[in-house]
Amino acid sequence: MTTDRRIVLFDLFGVIARHQHPGALEKMAARCHVSVDAFTTAYWTYRPPYDAGQQSASAYWTDVLRGLSRSVDADTIEELRLTDIDSWFRVDALMVTYVQSLRHRAEVALLSNIPADHADAFLAAQPWLRHLDHIAFSGKIKAAKPDPAAFQHCVVALRAAPADFLFVDDREENVRAAQAIGMNGHVFTGQDGLETVVDTWLPTRYPARGWCLSVVSRPSL
Repeated sequence: MTTDRRIVLFDLFGVIARHQHPGALEKMAARCHVSVDAFTTAYWTYRPPYDAGQQSASAYWTDVLRGLSRSVDADTIEELRLTDIDSWFRVDALMVTYVQSLRHRAEVALLSNIPADHADAFLAAQPWLRHLDHIAFSGKIKAAKPDPAAFQHCVVALRAAPADFLFVDDREENVRAAQAIGMNGHVFTGQDGLETVVDTWLPTRYPARGWCLSVVSRPSL
């Protein structure tokens, strides 16, 4: 089933926001007195439950430190946690402007894999997010892409049909997962290509309707 609605559902990191700041993993590795390769492996190996809201920040960093055979203490965990959050704070100003401009033509939503504490900090630093029609952070909704449950959350929250969505992500596996449940999808490689796809997908005129902000439980990429 589809309707005449058009919902552009954006990924965050690699699309609207930048990927992790260069040098961040090296800084955290140095704090743990381990090689960058060893730290990077542990950092990503233990990440999925943290991203999906199945694990607290403390539990995640405890697993990382133990995986590196490092001692675990609250001060180290907090320093690593704050350094990690800070490393994901950069946004692409041109993309932020473009996303905001689309709200005159379509409903605009966000689906991001981001731990709950990161989401809280990111939302506080980027208040424009509150003006989107829905924001879904994996750490808040307890499901991370490419899990179909993450996409289904957005369908249910916006009371829409999968075909009403155009999902935009820089990772092909996530786009394919969205397409598997019936969404339209676009693998993001740059703003110019995205604008062409969006202009083709959107009708010339979009039906007038009232805007409704739906935010996953906050204080919260």
